[in-house]
Amino acid sequence: MKGEQATVSIEAAQSGIRPLTQDDLLRVIELERLGHSHPWTEGIFRDCFKDSYRAWGYVSENELVGYAIISYQFDEAHLLNVCVHPGFRGKGLGRELLRRAIAVAIEDDLACMILEVRKSNRAATLLYRSEGFQQIGVRPKYYPGPSGGEDARVMELQFT
Repeated sequence: MKGEQATVSIEAAQSGIRPLTQDDLLRVIELERLGHSHPWTEGIFRDCFKDSYRAWGYVSENELVGYAIISYQFDEAHLLNVCVHPGFRGKGLGRELLRRAIAVAIEDDLACMILEVRKSNRAATLLYRSEGFQQIGVRPKYYPGPSGGEDARVMELQFT
């Protein structure tokens, strides 16, 4: 048509952190199975969409490649699960998810964040320490393992 200009809408590839929704559940479960030796069940993830939880996803070029699940208990944020697709590890996505979780917990006026991490998970322990977390205890045989269980470091970051 003469004088009319056709417009084409091209959706730019989206990257960054956004809240998870129930629509993300199948992909989250897939990532969980890729990233953890003893993955959470679908039922556990479904429970994480309640009001006392915060769930963040990292999207790279419109694909969900990582997530973080946080539970709010009284004045504490409890980081329950962080997972990044194996092909995207070492690029800072876990750190970005952690920083978002911390920032939102501070905005929500919580006092601290706590977490458990496998003693053998050196990369995660170094990440948490580099963000200011301190070890405050150990939970013996907290994680399932080949020899009956693996200890967890309990770590905390005070906000105030």
